[in-house]
Amino acid sequence: MFRELTHIVELFQFPFMQRALLGGIMTGCTGGLLGSFTILRQLSFFSDALGHSALLGISLGLLFGINPSLILLPFAIVFALGVTYLLERTRLWTDALLNIIYSASLAIAIIILSFVGHYKGGLTNLLFGDILAVGEQDLIISGILLLITTIFIGLTVRIQMLMTLCEPLAIARGVPVTIHRTVFIVLLSLVVGVSIKAIGVSWTVREGSFSTPLASAVSLFPITTTRSTMLLSSSSAKWAMSTP
Repeated sequence: MFRELTHIVELFQFPFMQRALLGGIMTGCTGGLLGSFTILRQLSFFSDALGHSALLGISLGLLFGINPSLILLPFAIVFALGVTYLLERTRLWTDALLNIIYSASLAIAIIILSFVGHYKGGLTNLLFGDILAVGEQDLIISGILLLITTIFIGLTVRIQMLMTLCEPLAIARGVPVTIHRTVFIVLLSLVVGVSIKAIGVSWTVREGSFSTPLASAVSLFPITTTRSTMLLSSSSAKWAMSTP
């Protein structure tokens, strides 16, 4: 028992093991600060959607000759801002909208990757993750992100709780809900973007089987299309009735 414990301790004498442990701890702490609000705001699917949609960012980086690791964080921010805009401008359910976004992103990414046949880098590591590949630059980014998240949650914890429990009340009290929501989602997207190098853009395993985006897209696309058609018909009817 003591010998096995000694071997485990010896493993952490290697720099790559130390970086992996430190990176995992910092990413876990950052995710923990945002996790409770994420679940209560029904944004749990957002992280999954971003993780799958990140393959589009990776494929775009490969297409234009950019290191995929460098494009993940900018792509995560653009994705977060785009989702926030769509959530505020559409009347679709949040989970349905996210499913459509990441299913479409995966489809486009596969098409782009079919045109990229010369890449010999660590695409497999990005798809399935490699926590031992975490470098010093990743640790710096994780540390900065943890510091920013801690300061943001610490200064706005009351506002975040109010927005989570009763957003209309927060609006009535003059809270800039849109700004706080956008900052929160951007931080959440950055956490996911940073963790992709460690855990990868992989399929999620549920109840012993692979849960692929196509299976969920097939079940959601018809009903969301129907709802959009009904909303369009309702708007057209109202416009026709109001026209003299």
